[in-house]
Amino acid sequence: MPNPQLSIMVVDDTKFSSAVIGHNLTQAGYQDIRFASSAMDALAMHEQRPASVMVADWLMPEMDGLELTTRVRQADEQSGHYTYVVLLTAREGDNVLGEAFDRGVDDFISKSSMSEQLLPRIFAADRTTQLINRLLDENRLLASNNAQLESHNMVDSLTALGNRRYLLQRLEDAIRSIDTRGGACCILVLGVQNLDEMGGRFGEAVQSELMRGIARRLQQLVRPTDVIARVGSNSFAIVTLADDPHDCKPQSFRRLHDGLNLKAFKTSEGYLSVRAGMAVGSVNSHQDLPEAEQLLSSVEQHLEEAYATNLITEVRRPLTA
Repeated sequence: MPNPQLSIMVVDDTKFSSAVIGHNLTQAGYQDIRFASSAMDALAMHEQRPASVMVADWLMPEMDGLELTTRVRQADEQSGHYTYVVLLTAREGDNVLGEAFDRGVDDFISKSSMSEQLLPRIFAADRTTQLINRLLDENRLLASNNAQLESHNMVDSLTALGNRRYLLQRLEDAIRSIDTRGGACCILVLGVQNLDEMGGRFGEAVQSELMRGIARRLQQLVRPTDVIARVGSNSFAIVTLADDPHDCKPQSFRRLHDGLNLKAFKTSEGYLSVRAGMAVGSVNSHQDLPEAEQLLSSVEQHLEEAYATNLITEVRRPLTA
């Protein structure tokens, strides 16, 4: 059975196509349907009240469905909401669809089979978006509860991540683990070079928005088993275990570097870009193992080099005990 209150937005520059889609959805029992004749109109409406499902034409003037999807993902990242995006397309081929999935599109409806595909796709989108948004609500509650633990000095109050003390504790656990079980421990330190510049230009509130946005994006980019924490006023650290020391090389973390430097963050002052530098160090069971603070500090010292080169700097010989 359809959920009558599901928020659906139809984005199509062709009035006839929008009318057909709207008629089918209304006949199926959906009541909360909005229409936008362009991607820009859709973004403005989405800003006022996020849609749960967005059905958009792939090919539109000024901004196509892929760019619209990218902008919707940025808006959702800021609001903590998830919008299920379905594109209407006459295009075929694995390469074309693969690119679209990489850009964040959830599903497709072939224009030639729209009458058969529309409602089943919407039913599936309804189930999925309910599940994801419920999980996001639970994560927000968890983050709120975690923030209350600040009195124990293990949680960063701004980002709800662990703080430096928490990171060092988990890093110490990781070092003990490789001492007894083998493998390698990687630590990646990420600094935001232009954070103070942004604060001076736009104010402390926007500076805080950027740090929270970076924290959310890093949480999306790392593995569930990785440890992430805010370790300085403008820096984060990630600890991960690996079976092979070669997995701790800079190329293994390129997605994090690109994810911060190549995609802007939505703030109350618009979309802002950051310049992030990254340094990575590692230890393995064949080396003398350092103390956690010693290892973290040795990697932090290389952030300036990372800023200067715009590359992920590898700390080849971290300090050892």
